[in-house]
Formats: sequence, C-alpha cells, structure tokens
Amino acid sequence: MVCKTKETTPYILAGGLLLGAGLTCGYFLHKLITAKKTIHGDAILKYVKQLFLKEGPIEGSWIELQKVPLQKFALKTDVYYGGISRIEEDQLIQYEFIADAYTGSILDLYRI
Repeated sequence: MVCKTKETTPYILAGGLLLGAGLTCGYFLHKLITAKKTIHGDAILKYVKQLFLKEGPIEGSWIELQKVPLQKFALKTDVYYGGISRIEEDQLIQYEFIADAYTGSILDLYRI
C-alpha cells in the first residue's frame, strides 16, 4: 500500500489555513457584536432634564462627556457626571447626578 502524502499535503495545508482564518474571523466578529455600546451623554442629560421639567423650570444643566470608571461594591461600569440647577423657594438649588454610560440609568442623584 502506497501513501500519497505529496499529493494530499497541499489540501491539508489549505484546509488548515481556511480553518484558522475562519476561527480568527469568527472571534473578531463575536467581539464586534458583543462590544458594549455607550449612550451619548447629551441623550442622558436630555432625559434628566425632562424629569426635572415635570416639577418646574430649569435654570441650567451640564454633563461631562468624558466617561469615568466607577466601582461601587460589586458594580463596575463607566459613568457620566452631570448636574441641574433650578430655583426653589427663591434660591438657586443645584443637583448632581451619576448616570450609567451603557444603560442611561441614573445611579445617584443628590442635592448640593
């Protein structure tokens, strides 16, 4: 029985290369699909302003568009810091908030 390794070697190499290329493409495609996508800070600020406008007019608002990492107990995420100011009982009152950059959820809201 004669083994024809010289004739089958190119097919084995080509198959191995195709398998490797397929695995590499699959890995990078998986990373692209499952990558976390952030919500733009302006959209979060618009949402917070809508909530505050239900109770009265706003004097000013701001948000830092640079995401900042936050770890609070077991929670690790990136957040935006922002603020709202308004007149309450003839005084300018300021509020600050922390919002999750991936979900837009308000993690903390406090009066200064």
